[in-house]
Amino acid sequence: MPRPSFLQTIRARGFRVTPQRLAILSVLDEAELHLAPSEIIHRAQEKLPGLTEVTVYRTLDFLAEQGLILCAHIGSGSVVYEIADHHHHMICRHCGLTVDVNHELVKPVYEKLEQESGYLLNTSHLTFFGVCPDCQKTYHLEA
Repeated sequence: MPRPSFLQTIRARGFRVTPQRLAILSVLDEAELHLAPSEIIHRAQEKLPGLTEVTVYRTLDFLAEQGLILCAHIGSGSVVYEIADHHHHMICRHCGLTVDVNHELVKPVYEKLEQESGYLLNTSHLTFFGVCPDCQKTYHLEA
């Protein structure tokens, strides 16, 4: 079952809490990793047999529009989804290792950007690409 706050948010905004939304939120809330759409479809269909791929994609779009989940572009045209909990990613360009970065580390950058640009930033996801420590050793790269 997804977090009660998600259900309250959906209802407070005048939307219904459907079985499809519940299944997909549950899948993402239970996941320890960011999930590709194909994995979400597979896991959600286990929870709700008969759930179609089209419905999953529409529901992912809806949940992202509501700010409950994040769609992260991780390079090479790939996207993953996760619960929106204000963190960012570092991805190794060699091995693909993905590390979460706490939002508090980059929060000053967001604040400075807002101050200097006048923009109100309404997204809280960044992806940094680089080379992890193990690949630096393997490929004899300098940090």
